[in-house]
Parts: sequence; structure tokens; C-alpha cells
Amino acid sequence: MANISRSIPVNRDVLIGIAFALLAALGFSAKAILVKLAYLDNVDAVTLLALRMAFSLPFFVGVAVWVRRQHAEPLSTHDRMLVLLLGLIGYYLSSLLDFLGLQYITAGLERLILFLYPTMTVLLSALVYKRAIGRKIIAAMALCYVGIVLVFLHDLGLHDAGMKQGVILLGASLVFASTLSYSIYLVGAGHAIARIGAARFTAYAMVVACFACLLQFGVMRPVSALDLPLRVYELSIAMAIFSTVLPAFLLSHAICRIGSGSASLIGTIGPVSTIYMAHVFLNESISPLQIAGASLVLVGVLIISMNSKREGK
Repeated sequence: MANISRSIPVNRDVLIGIAFALLAALGFSAKAILVKLAYLDNVDAVTLLALRMAFSLPFFVGVAVWVRRQHAEPLSTHDRMLVLLLGLIGYYLSSLLDFLGLQYITAGLERLILFLYPTMTVLLSALVYKRAIGRKIIAAMALCYVGIVLVFLHDLGLHDAGMKQGVILLGASLVFASTLSYSIYLVGAGHAIARIGAARFTAYAMVVACFACLLQFGVMRPVSALDLPLRVYELSIAMAIFSTVLPAFLLSHAICRIGSGSASLIGTIGPVSTIYMAHVFLNESISPLQIAGASLVLVGVLIISMNSKREGK
């Protein structure tokens, strides 16, 4: 009886962790949908990103203040520069390139390209830390990129949407650069997070990114650019809360309960949910070619994630 009673809280904790990981994946996936909906009102990427970060900033400042009180030791000059640099690369630059790319490609293709970050992280880690890449991982990465080509070909066939090949290529390149930027952040942030703490590092890096986005808006756009329909502000608030702040905290709590490996595997639902939501809310078509490409990407990422999980043991 004692053993059974002890197992119940553990199972409940695992279920909560799974639920949090699923909600985080859905929240992150919804971002592309919200961005595309906002673009229907002719708002530009710089302004929309600034609105998203402006509504997110109070939450991350609050977390930054809270974690600062939990750590008596201030950051060293080296760590401050690292947070500044990685915050600009991983959150500011990556978000800007992603928002720019979403002007030209479908939400489904955008999410799948972003989902390539494990393959880029493996390649960057191999270059930086001189790690060998096994044949299984090489084959998995090949699956991922073949899948992206198939989804890219699906988007090229959207003649009714008025998309031109050059425009789609531009959008895909911008989102690919966004994924590369985020992968550089992940590789560089590994040791920093272990030393500084995940919550502290993330809060500080996000505050840096928020201020960078607001500064960019102040330099590049007049105040009159904020004269936008109420719908854009509603979508920006939803983006900040449900696709930025809440998923970040839900994911961190999920990792605490079920581990980063399991949380990342559950996160593979992200591209699938984006494709479905894009079909429902944006009327984006779903073709057998897109389904095949998405399946290859998901299988490849699953193989890489499971292999990384085993190596981490």
C-alpha cells in the first residue's frame, strides 16, 4: 500500500509535465498563425515584433527581478557580455528574421524550417567541440532536409496564393537564417546556463532582446506607425502571453518534471499542430507532398533527439 501511495504523486507529476510540454508546444506553434493573421492588417515586421516584445517585457522584467533576489552573487563582466551577446543572437536576431520570413512563406513551412534547429545544433557542436557525427545522425539530418525540400515544393505549387518562386526562396532563407541564429545561441548558451542558471539566464537574455526590438522600432519607425487597428494589438497581446511568456514557463516546468529529452520529443507535435492551425485559421492547403515532407522532418528530428538523449545519460 505504501509503495502504491508513493507512486501516485509521481504519476501525477509526470502527467502534469506532459500536459505542460504539450501546451508549450501548442503555444509556440500558434505564434506563426498569430503573426500571419496580424499581417492581414498591413503591419510591418519591425512594428509587430516591437509590439510582441513590449507586451512581453513586463513579465520578463518581473522574472529577472525575482531571480536576481534569489542569487546573491552578481554576474561577472564576462557573463554579462555573454548574456548580452547571446540575447541579441538567440532571441532578437532570430525573432526578427523569423518575422521577416513569415511575410513570404506559409506558416507550415516556417515551423518546419524552425524545427531543423537540432540538426544545426549537431553540426555546430561538431565544428566547435570537434565532435564526430555518426552515420545514423547523418541519415536523420538527410531525412529532415529532404522533407523540407518536399514542403518547399508544396509551397511553390501555391499559384493561387500569388506566390512567386523568388519570394518563397527569400522567405525560406530568412527563416533558415533565424534557425541558424537560434542554433548558435543554443550551442553558446549551454555552459552559460549551467553556470548562471536557466531561469536567470533566460530572463536576462529575453530582457536584452525586448529592449533591442524596442530600440530598433524607435530608430526605424515613427510613432505614427503605432496607429494600427485594435485587432493588431489584440493579436500582439495574445502572441506575447500565449506564444512567448506562458510557453517559456510551461516548458521550464515540464523539463523539471519529465526531463529535457522527453519534453523535446513531445515538442515534435509543434509542426503538425501549426500545419493544422494554418489550414483552419489561414486556409492554407494541405497536400500529400506536405504531409510526406513533414513526416520526414519529424522522423529525422525524433532520431536526433533520441540519440542526443541517450548520449546525455
